[in-house]
Amino acid sequence: MNSALQHQEPNAASAIERYRAHAEGYDASAARTMRLRRRTIAALKLGRGDAVLDVACGTGLSFPLLVAAVGREGRVTGVELSPDMARRARDRIASAGWSNVMLIEAAAEDAALAGPFDAVLFNFTHDVLQSPAALARLFASVAPGARVAASGSKLLPRWLAPANFLVRRMNGPYLTTFAGLRQPWRYLTEYVPDLAVRTALWGAGYVAFGHYTPR
Repeated sequence: MNSALQHQEPNAASAIERYRAHAEGYDASAARTMRLRRRTIAALKLGRGDAVLDVACGTGLSFPLLVAAVGREGRVTGVELSPDMARRARDRIASAGWSNVMLIEAAAEDAALAGPFDAVLFNFTHDVLQSPAALARLFASVAPGARVAASGSKLLPRWLAPANFLVRRMNGPYLTTFAGLRQPWRYLTEYVPDLAVRTALWGAGYVAFGHYTPR
């Protein structure tokens, strides 16, 4: 695996190219982490009428769960960089007939968001979490006290270091940087000081949740 990924910044152009290849089979590949997705969304404690932001929403796999939680009175906004993934998310919205789901096709650093949001979901969004500029842009539209939940892959403890070769190998096709893979939530704590982190996927994953506190 390319060791340069350990240090480089997230790369939007590279991500677009990667997901052009992965978009068609993404839903099938994401099935193995669907339980963690559900656990992460449950941590948001969504209620009827909530406005929720789904960051790097991909093909919109979380949309049915989010819509069911916020009801017709609520609002779901997805942000997605990849045109190929966004196209599938739009198809999902159209097929379901959701009038309260909006998709913004843009980099998180540039997204024009109509907040305030009551909850924010980061499900397997490593590149976004490693971009301070993206987080600053997103949280500018989030209401104080909003619930925040994140999940994804992480490196195993150092005493299991040999197994991290497999962690990097499995995640390499989907990430443009391995920076922060030991603690992917490292920048998120600046916005969510009460962030609680729990391990998942036998230690190779995590779920984290807390509340947004303006800096």
